[in-house]
Amino acid sequence: MDSLLALAAGLLFGAGLALGGMTDPSVVLGFLDVAGAWNPTLVFVMGGALAVTFIGYRLVLRRARPLLAARFALPTTSALDARLLGGAALFGAGWGLAGYCPGPAIAALPAAHAGTAVFVLAMLAGLALARR
Repeated sequence: MDSLLALAAGLLFGAGLALGGMTDPSVVLGFLDVAGAWNPTLVFVMGGALAVTFIGYRLVLRRARPLLAARFALPTTSALDARLLGGAALFGAGWGLAGYCPGPAIAALPAAHAGTAVFVLAMLAGLALARR
């Protein structure tokens, strides 16, 4: 049951990314080009996501525990360390260079945009390297 719910959540997330235009690298790169031909479309996508997340957390965290787990898996630290900052910088550089971040890249695989498979393979290699 957990796997089916995870699949449903992933499909819903991927569909939202596709509908929001985040699977098209040109839209993302246009959003990041604030000094040039800026495309503000993703401001609305991100704003909608923040609103849903804000409301969702308020509702869900009123419960004593999640529906399908023994306890909530919330962050236990708020420290800004080198690993977090380095990961954020690497994420931002990859997003700015390729126009993808992990979720949209995976959701874009069926559309076969140029370079998507290369990005996903590089991302998987980076994940494997980070685990070592």
